Amino acid sequence: MRRFSYMLFVIILGLSLGCGTLTPTLLPTGTLAPTPTPTRLPPTATLAPSPSPTAEPSPTPEGSPFTFTVRYHPDGSLYVGDLVSLEVIPPAEALPLEGNLSVQVDPPNGPVLGPASFAPFGIAGRIQATFIWVWDTRLLDAGEHSLLFHVEPQGYTWSQTVTLLPAADLPADQAEARWASVQTECCTIHYVTGTAAERDLSLLTALADAQAQHAIAQMGIEFSQPIVITLLPRLLGHGGFATHEIHVSYLGRNYASNAWDLVVLHEMIHILDYRLGGNLRPSLLVEGLAVYLSDGHFKPEPLLPRAAALLDGRLGWYLPLAPLADGFYAAQHEIGYLEAGALVQYMVERWGWEAYSAFYRDIAPHPSGKPSAAIDAALQIHFGLSLAELEADFIAALQAQPEAEAWLDDVRLTVTFYDTLRRYQQLLDPSAYFATAWLMDSQQMRQRGILADYLRTPTTPANLALETMLITAGEDLASAPYDQAEVTLAAIGQVLDALENGAADPFAASPLAGDYYAIAAAVQQSGYLVEHIEINGDSAFVLADAPRLNWVELRLLRHPDGAWRLE
Repeated sequence: MRRFSYMLFVIILGLSLGCGTLTPTLLPTGTLAPTPTPTRLPPTATLAPSPSPTAEPSPTPEGSPFTFTVRYHPDGSLYVGDLVSLEVIPPAEALPLEGNLSVQVDPPNGPVLGPASFAPFGIAGRIQATFIWVWDTRLLDAGEHSLLFHVEPQGYTWSQTVTLLPAADLPADQAEARWASVQTECCTIHYVTGTAAERDLSLLTALADAQAQHAIAQMGIEFSQPIVITLLPRLLGHGGFATHEIHVSYLGRNYASNAWDLVVLHEMIHILDYRLGGNLRPSLLVEGLAVYLSDGHFKPEPLLPRAAALLDGRLGWYLPLAPLADGFYAAQHEIGYLEAGALVQYMVERWGWEAYSAFYRDIAPHPSGKPSAAIDAALQIHFGLSLAELEADFIAALQAQPEAEAWLDDVRLTVTFYDTLRRYQQLLDPSAYFATAWLMDSQQMRQRGILADYLRTPTTPANLALETMLITAGEDLASAPYDQAEVTLAAIGQVLDALENGAADPFAASPLAGDYYAIAAAVQQSGYLVEHIEINGDSAFVLADAPRLNWVELRLLRHPDGAWRLE
């Protein structure tokens, strides 16, 4: 079981999630911050993301040619006692949409939720009506409830039926979970009991303290107060967000393949960078600084040689600096961050830290409103050259890198990996997609004892199969059998293609993915959730999550009928 030792290393040493994003970002709260089964799906399986497994699909509203998408939170089943949130998303053809949406529960006498206006949400600024913790179900009966949606002044109306399950049916690990916290030398760390974060807390606190000292040494400034870190028991985005506090995902089935301690360092640097100030601090340089001082983005990496690979004609992925500066968060994520980190490294090595810092802190807004113009003006003041001249020198330095060829496959497959990950999230776990992630005000959640928004995640066999495939691909990418990583990523892509094309059995598109699905389903029917799968011919070894965070190792065999069964 060659992967299991690596998997345990990943979890125990904190190699769990993360993506050092995110400044600036508009959070949903308005806070500015940056039995064995065959391999084929059963005929009744539906993989397309529905508003909720407990809600019927949205009909076309009366008086409207458009169908709105309704998403319920917490994800998955809803239970009596939940504080339910809703996202109501109009289709693109309905935009711009000015108006307000209200929702009545169990009309005609039930309470009215809202109204809420249609407004931008998340980094992407998606237009939607957002209702956060508006439907209190604590005093309701289990069973079906009707919700009547009404958009004014257009007069669009439609109804949905939502099922609330009995509170007694809530899984024990969720029913018993509570917010808890620990104070370390650097940080106030909040976590949820009964999760992987509590199990590994002593390790995580030591890592956090070490990274805080590293950030202080890098930036030359102390933290003025304890850093607040919230450990998320699910993956959101790429695993890391920074506002006035840091959110970092930590869980066993981490399919984002990121180094936890590096993510924490990245976000700490964002906080210290903000404290040091500056007139503008363009996103290109904000993120570039955090990548450079963290020695990598998702993982430790040589920035200049890897950025040089972007220039190779077999990729042709280099992004010109001016457009990248003016639309940094709209650019391809991994390319933009790699290029930004390499640019900052090049400038620091050329002029020194003090000169670079003086330039960076002195960038002022430009009358055009373009960050590229502001950078250009500051470059001319501090270094006597334009952005175009800097870029020419930067490209020349990249072209002189002797190891670029060696990093070509790594760069290509890293981009493919994370594009595939985000595509999976958009299709099967939309709450996790970074541009519209369901990242709530964690301080309010702690004060009000709200946990379900972070504890409940999609755990269908389809989700489990694709997430464990991403884990396999991430491991192969990290250990450099690139051909194996490419095969696995291609198989995931085939499933996602089939899903987007409306296939009733999307896992039939790939025998490899079909095996992962069948194994995940068989293990789940036995009472476990897969964390890791290794397939060797007609046998498979599985690391699974049992109740109370007790891992079990399982072996499955493929039988002559094609079905996978536990040995």
